[in-house]
Order: sequence, then structure tokens, then C-alpha cells
Amino acid sequence: MSFTVAIVGRPNVGKSTLFNRLVGKREALVDDRPGVTRDRRMGEGRIGALEFSVVDTAGLEDTPPDGVESDMLQQTQRALADADVALLVFDARAGLTPMDRHFALTLRRLDTPLLLVGNKCEGRAADAGLLEAHELGLGEPLAISAEHGIGMAELAAALVPFGPVEDAFDGEAEDDPSERVIQLAIVGRPNVGKSTLLNALVEDERVVTGPEPGVTRDAIAVDWSYRGQPFRLVDTAGMRRRAKITDRVEKLSTGDALNAIRLAQVVVLVLDGDAILDKQDLTIARHVIDEGRALVIAVNKWDVVKDHQAALRRLTDRLQTSLPQVRGIPTVTLSALKRQRLDKLLDAVLSIYETWNARISTGRLNRWLEGVTEAHPPPMSKGRRVRLRYMTQVKARPPTFALWVSQPDALADSYIRYLANGLRDTFDLDGVPLRLFSRKGKNPYAD
Repeated sequence: MSFTVAIVGRPNVGKSTLFNRLVGKREALVDDRPGVTRDRRMGEGRIGALEFSVVDTAGLEDTPPDGVESDMLQQTQRALADADVALLVFDARAGLTPMDRHFALTLRRLDTPLLLVGNKCEGRAADAGLLEAHELGLGEPLAISAEHGIGMAELAAALVPFGPVEDAFDGEAEDDPSERVIQLAIVGRPNVGKSTLLNALVEDERVVTGPEPGVTRDAIAVDWSYRGQPFRLVDTAGMRRRAKITDRVEKLSTGDALNAIRLAQVVVLVLDGDAILDKQDLTIARHVIDEGRALVIAVNKWDVVKDHQAALRRLTDRLQTSLPQVRGIPTVTLSALKRQRLDKLLDAVLSIYETWNARISTGRLNRWLEGVTEAHPPPMSKGRRVRLRYMTQVKARPPTFALWVSQPDALADSYIRYLANGLRDTFDLDGVPLRLFSRKGKNPYAD
């Protein structure tokens, strides 16, 4: 016995892309123009061991009483009436629109259970939209990227209660982190040994290497596994400072490398042991952090470094002074050419990936919040103490938190840093980007 999932939302938020992702093939037309989908399209969806029927619908919008648009709306209404659960999809990068708010209010009045889904969450630009979506009163939005397959395990876990017991995840399901394919991008300046590192990891001359810079031009993906954990390794072209890039092919290669970072989950930044963390290395590292990706630093050519202690001191000092927003970034010294300490690098990747996926219950967060505010109360403003009312984790990957505050503007950056450091210390979140947003208002989950 299966169950039915209807995908609804305003036009052009990615409903058909999600439909294609769930059915595993390109059945629905996808285009940037709104209104491409006009009829209900049905298919058999699957995530891991969870199977269900899925219905793609036309975009919800205000329509005249007759004409094609009215027929489209009727088709959507019929899909909702027949569904066991509906996914209300919105564009998290664009944020909520008046139309999103209107239809969320309308759909809440129906008998069909509703899950809120924020699409296009493959980058940092989606965080504000996800946070804003809490105001709809539909619970925590599920953060996904239908185009890139991000968040499918979380979506499946949310759908499980609506299906029969035998459809729930088994030991080989996709929500088991060990079964997920880790997207690992290898980046860095030209000629630091990125391609040599990929070849060393897969134990094959998979990509061309050479002593001259610029051998790699395209981002090359290789499927591989380590201790049973599947990986997709992506070797990228060397990234020079933008001012030095004049060749058109190099511009395209750099664009490919930036795209690989955006689509990755973990990024290995390869440094040359004799030139640790120069200005361009730091620029790349900041970009990785800004994109919300887990970062591991690999200091290559360690076998030819003359003064190991001095090199490590320089690395530590540069990280503390130039990347203070993410403390505890894992660093591994290695030699890709001699295949030394590669296991240490991969262990660091697996560890930081687990931290990047961390989820903390709302109860634990608010018990912690009570303790830290007692130890160090928030500042005074206009004769009153700023009140921290409530905290919840908006999403993982990277860990992102929302804090409801009586006067957000009065909460100094230093106090936000105090809270962020406390989260890292208490919940072992060192080494990954951590985001903490403050919002005005009362506890959104209170009766």
C-alpha cells in the first residue's frame, strides 16, 4: 500500500524539478518561465526505501473565474483533495512573497496535512528565506535543493509518518549518513598538488598531472569509496587572484571551481608546504566558509618542508587572525606524491562532515540558552534588559540557529559571538561555519 504526495506552490519555485527528482527521471518540463506546468502529472516516487505516488501541479496563483488558469487551479485543488500529504514549496533564495503567504493561509484551512519545503537551498543565500518562513506557522521548513538532490533524506524522514510502516527506512536507507555520497571538492592555487592528491586517493592516474601550473582545466568528478563510505571527488583547476586572470579558458575554469565549491559538502583546500596560507589561499578559504561548506586544510609537500614547527606556527597564526569566525578548522600535513598521511586527511573529512550535519534538539538548545544568559546576561537597552525568548535550529549543513529576541538591534555583535562560541563549546561544533540569526518577536511555537 502506498500513499500520495502532492507538490504545490506558486509558479517557478521548482515544483517540477522536485517531481523529476522524486520519480528519478525527467518527466515534467522544467523552464525558468512560470506557468509551464498546466496539468496534474503523476508518477511513482522513491527516496531510499520509501515509496509513494507523487503529483506535480500547476503553480498556485490568483486566477480569473474562467479560462485556462481557472482550469489549472481546479486541477491543483483536486490533487490536494486526493493527497495524503502536500508539500508547499517556496523559493528559499527569493524569500517569501505575498503570494506564498496568501496560499499558506489558504492551505492551512484544508484537511490535507501540509509540509513546508524551502527549495534552492544549495548556498548561503537561502538562509534568510528559511528563517523568514517560520512566520507562516507551518513548523520548521525542510531545506532542500531539488536540482542538486540536497535534503532528500530529511524530506523522506518527514514523509514517513504518512506512509505504511513497511515503507519506513531500513538499514540501507538514504537517511543513514554512512550511505550518503559525500561530495568532496579539492581546491587551491595552481600547482599545489590537487590532481596528484586525487590520483593518490583513488590509487590510479585518473587525472593528468605535471610540474607546470594550469594542467587541470575542467572540474573532474570521480566516484570512489573509503572504508565503505561513498565519495564523489572533484578535482578543480587552480584558482589565481582575479586580477591576474586574463585568459578566457582560465576564467571558465575558475568558474567551474567556484561551482564545485557551491555544490560540495566538504572542501579540501590544498596548500603548498613552502607557501602556507598566502592571500589567495585565505580568499579561497573565506569563499568556502561563506558558501557554508565544511573545510579541511591539507598542507601538501610536507616531506620537503625544512622547518615543520615554524610552518605549523605560521599556519596556526594565520588561521586565528584571518579566519576567526570559524575556529578549529582541521588541518592535516601530508605528501600526495608519496601517499603519506592520506588516511589522516580522510578521517578529518569524515569527522567534519558529521559535525556539519549536526542537529540539536530545541529542548537542549533552550536549556543551554537559559544557562548562558544567567552566567552572562544580555545588555540593557532603553532601561530594560534585552530578553532572549527562544532558540531553535533552523537547519543543518551548516548548523544554523534562530534566536527570538525582544530587541534584536540592541544585541551587540560581541554578545552574538559569545553565544556562537558557547554553542561551539557545548555542542562540539568547532571547525564548521555556524550561523546565528536574531529575530524580533515572541516564541513562534508558543500557544
